Amino acid sequence: MSDSHDPTGHDAHEGPIKTPKQLIWTITLSFIVPVLIIILLVNFVALGDKPAAGTDAFKAEAVAQRIAPVARVELKDASNVAALKAGDQVYQAQCSACHNVGAAGAPKLGDAAAWAPRIKTGYEALLNSALKGKGAMGAQGGGDYSDLEIARSVVYMANQAGAKFAEPPAPAAAASAPK
Repeated sequence: MSDSHDPTGHDAHEGPIKTPKQLIWTITLSFIVPVLIIILLVNFVALGDKPAAGTDAFKAEAVAQRIAPVARVELKDASNVAALKAGDQVYQAQCSACHNVGAAGAPKLGDAAAWAPRIKTGYEALLNSALKGKGAMGAQGGGDYSDLEIARSVVYMANQAGAKFAEPPAPAAAASAPK
């Protein structure tokens, strides 16, 4: 008759679980471990702010920027003397990009030799060139600054090169409303 024992002395039908206690632990862990793994995976997926794959296109700031109006209207009171910019302020904001370096033939600020022939044409001619444009310089009239502010900037630039132009006066304050 054949014996169910192998030559090493072990039972052929015997497995890694030898006692009822080991069987209980194995069954318990076979349920607990997968449940814990599922809980950890759910927490990993559900918790935390995870951006979309390589894009910030759906963030609130990006959406607001895309749907922002193309243009805006800004009303200025031309009679409000306090709101008007000085010539040097307008120069720094609008004119300095070209007139500091002499771009596209623009006379540099303070270059008396380059400004002399322009100054000889007079203040009105310089102001007309600034407001309507000349050569590579675009028209400044109707832009971000009032004609008076552009005029102040023209006087500032010309005076830096030796002109003696008087700064155009601010408009008189509006008369009080009738009673």
